[in-house]
Amino acid sequence: MSRENETDSDARRVVITGMGVVSPVGNDLDSTWAGLLAGKSGGGRITAFDATEDFATRIACEVKEFDPLRYMDKRDARRYDRASQFALAAAAQAMASAGLEGIPEGMPPHRFGVIFGSGIGGIATFEEQHRKLIDQGPNRVSPFFIPMFIPDISAGLISMRWGLQGPNYATVSACASSAHAVGDAARHIRHGDADMMVAGGTEATITPMAIAGFAAMKAMSTRNDDPAHASRPFDLNRDGFVIGEGSAAVVLESVEHARARGATIFAEVVGYGLSGDAYHITAPPPDGYGAQKAMRMALEYAGATPGDVDYVNAHGTSTMADAVETHAIKEVLGERAREIVVGSTKSMTGHLLGASGALETIITAMVVREGRIPPTINFETPDPACDLDYAHHGMVERPVRMALTNSFGFGGHNVCLAIRRWD
Repeated sequence: MSRENETDSDARRVVITGMGVVSPVGNDLDSTWAGLLAGKSGGGRITAFDATEDFATRIACEVKEFDPLRYMDKRDARRYDRASQFALAAAAQAMASAGLEGIPEGMPPHRFGVIFGSGIGGIATFEEQHRKLIDQGPNRVSPFFIPMFIPDISAGLISMRWGLQGPNYATVSACASSAHAVGDAARHIRHGDADMMVAGGTEATITPMAIAGFAAMKAMSTRNDDPAHASRPFDLNRDGFVIGEGSAAVVLESVEHARARGATIFAEVVGYGLSGDAYHITAPPPDGYGAQKAMRMALEYAGATPGDVDYVNAHGTSTMADAVETHAIKEVLGERAREIVVGSTKSMTGHLLGASGALETIITAMVVREGRIPPTINFETPDPACDLDYAHHGMVERPVRMALTNSFGFGGHNVCLAIRRWD
């Protein structure tokens, strides 16, 4: 987004005051963050269904030991797809992290909104109900089928849980979905449509159809005998992404509102860039011009230069597109690209598809807050086309003033968010 139509007096600063995570590395922020810093892999054999030898890919990064009843009653749990269960859990954690049990006292409900993305929605529900249709006939399809699987339902459920009546919708842009959600939510606050927003994304796609579909595209790793080392962004021998699941949510609010209620501020969202490749249904253009545009827009929005960037949380999926992203980063940041860490936490979490952007926003916020950068694990053989510092020797400690986080999706959707340390 360009700042050409804004002035400093009419654009409000936006900060992160709450964060929640359900991930393959941990079921809350603390365990996830500790696991990432330690280089913990979330990969393993698929347990969600019987992934027989017929499946080319039989590995994934699954959420482990998740109990939805910590966040909802049994009746609601039965009526919500796994993706929505994750979403409510992450949102509940984020609200608690922000010191909120509900809408702050005195705030009109229409000043607090929700934007929550998902690339696919409740695909497990879709598959289950389709089997009922085929095996038992149309009268056996659940009346909850439609509201259980539509991608927007998590945003609706979050708004209903806390009575949030502000801007409320879902973003659906494949693997850029929740990055769009965070960026859009920040813009709504920046331009005065709301004072607070819950933003994030969710995904639960470790299902037979999803695994078969991605495998048919040859997009996923087939390193089935070594799931912990299968996701290897930027490594010469990468052979596809490892699918993950989970959810991440942030509470965003204006600086004025956060200060007035004495909130803890974790980081500031200072830039949002977005673009379309208009090139191919799944592949990026060889020079990554769409990614370049998104990164440049994020820097412009932030009023920043390449020299202000100390870290990039790359999209880094462990596919051939890693080389395209590396090229784009070098084009945008110039020599600065060789002085910073460009990491991919998907090496540990796998690819959470529509939830990945929000999760990596939180990871980036933690990096600028603590000055600790998670490693990119499983990097063993250098690729000449991927020649930056990916923190493949372990966690890196250094001050990070501002960082970029990239999210790119099938269809040519590109998002870059700029996150600045709050001092």
